[in-house]
Amino acid sequence: MRSYRRYTGLAACLTAVLLAAMSGCRRESADTSQEKALRIAVIPKATNHEYWKSVHAGALKAEQELAGVQVIWSGPAKENDRDQQIAVVENQVNAGVSGIVLAPLDEVALARPVREAMAAKVPVVIMDSGLQATPGTDYVSFVATDNFTAGQQAGRELGTILNGKGKVIVLRYLVGSASTTEREEGLLQLLTGEFPDIQIVSSDQHAGPTTESAYAKAENLLARFPDVDAVFAPCEPPLFGVLRVLQDSGRAGQVRLIGFDTSAKLVQGMRDGQIHALVLQDPINIGYRAVKTLVAHLRGRRVAERIDTGSWVARPDNMDEPRIQELLNPPLDRYLR
Repeated sequence: MRSYRRYTGLAACLTAVLLAAMSGCRRESADTSQEKALRIAVIPKATNHEYWKSVHAGALKAEQELAGVQVIWSGPAKENDRDQQIAVVENQVNAGVSGIVLAPLDEVALARPVREAMAAKVPVVIMDSGLQATPGTDYVSFVATDNFTAGQQAGRELGTILNGKGKVIVLRYLVGSASTTEREEGLLQLLTGEFPDIQIVSSDQHAGPTTESAYAKAENLLARFPDVDAVFAPCEPPLFGVLRVLQDSGRAGQVRLIGFDTSAKLVQGMRDGQIHALVLQDPINIGYRAVKTLVAHLRGRRVAERIDTGSWVARPDNMDEPRIQELLNPPLDRYLR
């Protein structure tokens, strides 16, 4: 009988312990669920470019994987509207978002609103394009292509295509755009150092934010330098503007054309022999890693101050390889609603 009572008492104690543990688990689960309720504002340089659609898709991919996370996509219509992007940042801070992922369209102008967001306890992860500020203090982390190195890739590719000699136009993008400026400088440094017989006939002209503005600038440059051998453009809008000028003037394929990023028209241009190389980023991965990095920070985990998302070179002879095809034709329908 004493043995029976002893085992009965032990069972009661174990039951009490289990109930207490289960109660604690329920509280921990509830606390964890509450912790996961995050609203993340993702602010691109613009909302009207193919590139930013891929970044948006990556942000939504992260949202799908992270329970309790809501992505709010908001940005200016054009990549030169600094005031509008600043207003979007300030509005999202005032709306009480948990954090911000930002692709600053101006490395100087956006530094102040980013610092103010951080001071208001709204952490910011910078993506795609740099900011003149201190990582780990003025913002949490920077997720992007190593644009200077990618520019050097483009320069080496261009030098090889030209067999080390010829005349080149470098059509820049926008003043204040850190990502494209780094690509331009990487290309110029590489060409100067490794291909001394290549002459840069123009490198001080900016295309502007649209294909139309790039078309006008490229038309003038190609008329001014009719014997040019190649043109470089650091992103999709100016690259497509140059392609259109070459097509309209009957010189497509004759003037070597190399640049950054992708779109259906650029891919077709490469397939038609009118674009000779494209340096590709992984914008889906940029949006994805930026959101996941910010969420990890918000949940108390340590994150790297710099995350390099890589770059690849697409050519007519490798454009049908699986990885290159995935970058040339990103699966946007899988994520965009």
